[in-house]
Amino acid sequence: MSSRTESWKRELPVGAVVRRTPGVTRWAREVWKPVAVIPGAPDAFWKELVRDGEVVDYHAATVTMELFRADVEGYLVSLNMTVPSVWIIMDRDESRKSPSGWFVSAITASAFEAQGALDSGESIVEPVPVPESLAAWIKEFVDLHYIEEPFKKRRRDKHRTDQIEDGKGDARISQESDVFRAPSNSRKPRVH
Repeated sequence: MSSRTESWKRELPVGAVVRRTPGVTRWAREVWKPVAVIPGAPDAFWKELVRDGEVVDYHAATVTMELFRADVEGYLVSLNMTVPSVWIIMDRDESRKSPSGWFVSAITASAFEAQGALDSGESIVEPVPVPESLAAWIKEFVDLHYIEEPFKKRRRDKHRTDQIEDGKGDARISQESDVFRAPSNSRKPRVH
């Protein structure tokens, strides 16, 4: 299953399975949700896979999943989730060719890339369980490129911050006391 291009990058065609369920409000007649992936899938465009009453699973599209050496930490996050997952990202279909009004723009193993798409607020971003064969393909790439960086404790500067800084302030302005110091209680009360 391993489709290897260069050592710093891997690619594999992966199909996205999207489920259509009836909506529960009058504003949402249908709900479209990514539910699975098909590693090594052929090209498809909203091909019906399974129908169970009003619930329909579609092979919405096949896109190329790319793995890059620089993203291995994001792949580790996805593989170490409670349910190891990959992410399907869907964006609005401006061409209006798809029955859902959405198209599959990416399938990624990087939780960080998925977070970036989620932050835009414009996309549907869903984690789906990763099949064992695809997880092994991703894990092999991570094992090849991941280098754990040792924790380095940051040392504090030697600058002392507990010293008195009386007399600071703007030297051009004459003043009775330090402008940064809180007024003391030693002031004489005013007599009216």
